[in-house]
Amino acid sequence: MQNDPLLQPYDLKHLRLKNRLMLSSHEPAYTEEGMPKDRYRAYHAERARGGVALTMTAGSANVSRDSPQAFGNIDAWKDEVTGWMKALTDECHDHGCAVMIQLTHMGRRGRWDDNDWLPTVSASHEREPAHRHFCKKAEDWDIERIISDYADAAERMKVAGLDGVEVNAYGHLLDQFWSPLTNDLDAPWGGDLDARLKMPFAVLEAMRARVGPDFLIGIRYTGDEILEGGLSRDDGFEISRRLKESGLVDFLNVVRGHMTTDAGLTDIIPVQGMRSAPHLDFAGEIRAATDFPTFHAAKIQDVATARHAIAEGKLDMVGMTRAHMADPHIVAKIMRGEEDRIRPCVGANYCLDRIYQGGSALCVHNPATGRELEQPHVIEEAATKRRVVVVGAGPAGLEAARVAAARGHEVIVHEAANDPGGQVRLTAQSPRRHEMIQLIQWRFEECERMGVTFHFNSFADDETIRDAAPDVVVIATGGMPHTEILRSGDALVVSAWDILSGDARPGENVLIYDDAGDYAALQAAEKIAETGAKVELMTRDRAFSNEVMNMSLVPAMRVLQKHDVTITVTWRLDAVERDGNRLRATIGSDYNGASRERRVDQVVVNHGTRPLDDVYFDLRPRSSNLGEIDYDAFVEGRPQGVVRNPEGSFQLFRIGDAVASRNTHAAIYDALRLCKAL
Repeated sequence: MQNDPLLQPYDLKHLRLKNRLMLSSHEPAYTEEGMPKDRYRAYHAERARGGVALTMTAGSANVSRDSPQAFGNIDAWKDEVTGWMKALTDECHDHGCAVMIQLTHMGRRGRWDDNDWLPTVSASHEREPAHRHFCKKAEDWDIERIISDYADAAERMKVAGLDGVEVNAYGHLLDQFWSPLTNDLDAPWGGDLDARLKMPFAVLEAMRARVGPDFLIGIRYTGDEILEGGLSRDDGFEISRRLKESGLVDFLNVVRGHMTTDAGLTDIIPVQGMRSAPHLDFAGEIRAATDFPTFHAAKIQDVATARHAIAEGKLDMVGMTRAHMADPHIVAKIMRGEEDRIRPCVGANYCLDRIYQGGSALCVHNPATGRELEQPHVIEEAATKRRVVVVGAGPAGLEAARVAAARGHEVIVHEAANDPGGQVRLTAQSPRRHEMIQLIQWRFEECERMGVTFHFNSFADDETIRDAAPDVVVIATGGMPHTEILRSGDALVVSAWDILSGDARPGENVLIYDDAGDYAALQAAEKIAETGAKVELMTRDRAFSNEVMNMSLVPAMRVLQKHDVTITVTWRLDAVERDGNRLRATIGSDYNGASRERRVDQVVVNHGTRPLDDVYFDLRPRSSNLGEIDYDAFVEGRPQGVVRNPEGSFQLFRIGDAVASRNTHAAIYDALRLCKAL
């Protein structure tokens, strides 16, 4: 353990970092009125408590009023930010964790029709596809005020007691100045590389002059935009050399790629099914070329890869940001010799995708992340031990079993299948989503470690439950696909699950009707298209796959476009009938009553699930609460106390898709909220 490369301290100028793991700058969108208040503080403090050496807040904090509030950014241009950042920093320091913040002006990356409705500003009028708007080309007075704003923001962070700041120069304003694709200003701010670098270096000079030599300043930047006509690899190495020689920065935080589009952003920050650590070697080349402190983060989700990065001299500090969303106690577990108990990041990207859809970061695997003020990362043992029977070993059932066992209860699980997993085991059959199975593996291993009893191939019924003599019964039986939605022809369609499981063989000309917008239809489309079939994916919605969200859609789109899959929006499947040896599908519209027809040989319907709830309703009469949940207690984390049937012998609850068709995070969150109070 003492020789573990990850546990060795690192001296960054005067600051000693106690190990080599960090949270890179990221914006979880937990701000309130632009401020990092209690929820924001608690999130970072939990990771500090877990042993990480450095946490970087904000991705990014706005230095100017006209920098768009793209996704819950911290307003570093307001003086009141100092007090909130001091509270966060002090708590993290109490755990021996250093704190920095990333400062930025978003430039064109955002929208003008938010907050103060000020025009966004950049080094050209060029539209950013990701945010779909046009911006003002900067004037000299814009440049002067923004340079001053950076210095003001850095000073606020020094006053707040932070250990340093990081400047963002990829995708945001500073990168928009130094990329030839987004800077068409005249001299002195535009032209050749020297001119394009003038504004970013003026920012660094102003910040350094304001905070002095002992306050750390770093920069996160792209060393290669991987865009035709953009910053090249050679440009990136030259910029890296100049940054070092300037004496203005204390570390480099290297990325590779661009975020102009959803696809570009996803290549910088890869998601499930994409290669792990794709830019690690590139960052290592920058470090070798500059011999300067180098940080990096990009899908380094496992300890082995992080350890390799340090041991091989590729990096000085390793960012494991999404990994720490899944498990904030990675370092503590390494130090305790419990590396095998780390809750793994599965790359589902529920965190980032929710931010870009206007929500806040949540982890599909860990429902306590972002809810540290209400939900525990470590389960407390109950004073009174009870016998808990869980029916179903999907994500909801396994989480219920895990949490109940951690409370010290005796836990018995009945699962009808011969393996745990439920819907997740089905979705993980697709190679691109295979990482999802770790949601199940981790919970199952934790349950086994705590002595949970499992009965597989067990169809639990009233008699089974009666024989177990439980105090609590949790129904987590999930649901089954619902396809009976047509005016006629329900018997002629198959479900997306039928395709994924192999129960239905893909046709050669297939219409997929997606009325749920989740992964099942996408995965079915991929599987069918890869056979060479003609595929049309249709939805009545204005956009398709709404529940999959931006970044996670990227790898699926690459497959679908490769196979020329047709995507049709705003049309509704109404009926299917036989037409010789083919099918005739009638489609309608919610807009004008129009009707069209498709002749295909297979129709696939994805319309969510309906609860498998027979055992729940069978058990209700014998339960003390008749299945009722006190929602106030549920949300507030108090024990359930409803008594509707004093003669009942057990409490009865149902969770996850056994209640209604939702998603994996909702199922796991149900289980945590219920069982932490048992």
